[in-house]
Amino acid sequence: MSYPDASYLGGTGEISAVYRPAEQEPELTMRTGTASYLATGASTNGEFGLYRWDMGGPPSGPDPHFHKTISESFFILSGTVRLFDGARWTDATAGDFLFVPEGGVHAFRNESGEPASMLILFAPGAPREAYFEGLAEIGRLSDEERADFFIRHDTYWI
Repeated sequence: MSYPDASYLGGTGEISAVYRPAEQEPELTMRTGTASYLATGASTNGEFGLYRWDMGGPPSGPDPHFHKTISESFFILSGTVRLFDGARWTDATAGDFLFVPEGGVHAFRNESGEPASMLILFAPGAPREAYFEGLAEIGRLSDEERADFFIRHDTYWI
């Protein structure tokens, strides 16, 4: 494995970093917690998307599924999050990490009854914001609309 071809061709560097203070409000609030869009696919030119997922106490999280076009990684910041690697569930705590390549079956759940927080990384950077925001409306969709929503967002249920 080697470094990719250069995408920056200048010789002196540039001022282009993006800072996000910890106290910035989350972009999405749901009944089960909040999501902070740390780096969207749009802001990273499609290289990756990084999100902080803060879950409240009520049990929450998706059932086992896979993606055909993106990998997904989970890094637990606090609390206990049950991670499914396609074969077994593991109670993950602060510092635990799970990488799921394209096609890998996975799921996550907060079943502890306590708050938990994790980072979710998607590569390449797909437009996951529309997926997250659409979940709030999923109960209002017909079965056909719901199936189309998940396929449009590269989510295939097991």
